[in-house]
Order: sequence, then structure tokens, then C-alpha cells
Amino acid sequence: MSGSQKTLLIALAVVAAVLISLSLSTLLPPSEEGASSQAQNRALIGGPFELTDHKGNRVTEKDYAGQYKLIYFGFTYCPDVCPTELQTMSAALEEMGENAEKVQPLLITIDPERDTPEALAQYVGHFHSRLVGLTGTPEEIAAAAKAYRVYYAKVEDESSSAEYTMDHSSVLYFMGPDGGFLTHFGPGTAPSAMAERMNKLIEEEGGQAS
Repeated sequence: MSGSQKTLLIALAVVAAVLISLSLSTLLPPSEEGASSQAQNRALIGGPFELTDHKGNRVTEKDYAGQYKLIYFGFTYCPDVCPTELQTMSAALEEMGENAEKVQPLLITIDPERDTPEALAQYVGHFHSRLVGLTGTPEEIAAAAKAYRVYYAKVEDESSSAEYTMDHSSVLYFMGPDGGFLTHFGPGTAPSAMAERMNKLIEEEGGQAS
């Protein structure tokens, strides 16, 4: 691939990411919107999935029923965005106090080709102690990403020994014990603001989580 072709491919990927982000903004309500808007979007974000956790166990969304979920779609070869968001996730959970025990943090890979359970097991250990990494077949990952309106695409990178990278949207989803969408957090959200918002939503829902 020539340099100009590579530049064009990356440019197209960036444009696609922007378009997807704009589309997501119409689906995801601002965090402070009223209950009616929030309820409407519950049907748009989230859904069933069948994946494999970083310990090699097959799991579905039913395994996390009754728990709040803080979900991020990323990959272990991500150079900066994913580690930053996962560190933010971990810091926010630390700031939540006792309510943090009601929240299950999940990392769903968008790079199943490289992110095996073993690779995820090594990776999640660098972040929150309860963070669970999930992988699966390309078809299973595609289905999960579609349910959460997540954009991702493989981008060739001949300058890297990894050969390719993954372009993807970066959103943290906060889901209720029933699996319904509660709110989302975009890049740059402070851990304190995230913790405050999640605590408020848990209190509004009566703090119900097993």
C-alpha cells in the first residue's frame, strides 16, 4: 500500500468515526435529560449478548442481571484512548464509595482476533480489580457492538509491528440492574462527575442491585 493510499484510508476511517459519533449523539440523550427521554432510549441502547470472559467462561447478559453495569468497548492494543477511559472508569468507581459494589465494570473487546481470554486477563489486571474482560467470535462481538450502537473498524498500519489498529467510538455506558440504559459518559468526563452521576441514579432507583 502506498503512502497516499494509507493516508486516504486513515482519513476515511476518521470521517466514518465522526459520522458515527454524530449518529450516536442523536441516540444517546444528555445525561441530565428527564425520565421520559431516558425511558425512551432504554430500548435503543443495550441488549442480549453471548461472549467469553477473561477466565474462559461463556457468559450472557443474564449473568450480570441484578447488577448495574459500566461498559466500555475497546481493545488491548489501544495506545491511549482505551487505557485513559479504563483508568477514568476505575477512578470513578473508587470515588463512589459503597455503591461501587453494586456496579460491575465490563470491557468488551472490538478486536477479537488478538484479544483472547488470556490477553484480556493480563490487560484488565492493570485497571480495576473487578473489571471483567469479554471477547468472542467476530460475529458475537459484532452483535454486541450493534446492540450498543458502537462503531469500530480495522485500519491497516504498516508502520507498526501490530500491522493494524482499531478505530472505534469511545463511550462508557451505565446500565441498570434490568439491563436498561441509564446514561453514558463521553471522553474527558471527570471521574468525580461520573461517580456523582452514577450515585445519583442508583439512589433514584432505590439502590436495588444484588
